[in-house]
Amino acid sequence: MTRDCRTDPASGSKSSITVGSPTSRGSSGVGSILIAIGFIGALVLAGIFVAPQALAYVEDELGGSAIDPPALGDRTPEHVDQNDPGETRYNTEAETVSSVAVEDRVHELVNERRAEHGLEPIGFDGTIASVSRAHSQDMYEREFAHVNPDGETPHDRFDAVADYCQVYSENIARTSVGTLVERSYDGERVEYHTADELAEGLVEQWMNSPEHRAAILGEQEAVREAGGWDRGGVGVYITDEGRVFATHNFCTVR
Repeated sequence: MTRDCRTDPASGSKSSITVGSPTSRGSSGVGSILIAIGFIGALVLAGIFVAPQALAYVEDELGGSAIDPPALGDRTPEHVDQNDPGETRYNTEAETVSSVAVEDRVHELVNERRAEHGLEPIGFDGTIASVSRAHSQDMYEREFAHVNPDGETPHDRFDAVADYCQVYSENIARTSVGTLVERSYDGERVEYHTADELAEGLVEQWMNSPEHRAAILGEQEAVREAGGWDRGGVGVYITDEGRVFATHNFCTVR
């Protein structure tokens, strides 16, 4: 885990992966297995302890999906999360930082990092982005975690909206815009003033963490066996105080 934190409060990132879903509406699976992986080591910053985690659900059989995925690049898909807050903004001395601009730039930067490793780009999925955005707001309002206070996993939240992903993974992060933050992976104090700077900071935070980097590059065995990531969606929520919560979900279609 890496953490990109302001001195008060702390911030960080986590990663999670799901294979199939025990609650998939289109599944004909009989029984499921829960695998929880705890990685050794965590960081304590500003009195807050957050341990990295990875979750995986594996079903005996996977049925077809009841909902077709949207066309890649569709910004107004039919199926969206009802709790999607939409675009949020924060004014810095340099510009009005838009969550949509940050999301688009994170998507571009992730594909650039993948290209550097000889990987195909991930397509933009508007439904997944909507689910991601809703979770980012929920993390601000309730708890910074993959599993929310209602006990819903990343794939549970997606499955409540659509059901077409066979393999599903989530990276989350939190930081701030318009104020100094300390990057845990190199100790440097930086301040993000623009959407581009904020997006670069989020991607570097993930790429400097082995678990998050593996998710971005699709290095987990389940992802490789499924043929790699097809699509994904970034959701960013910016508060009135400039706190930033980001969720990036990855998907391989059934």
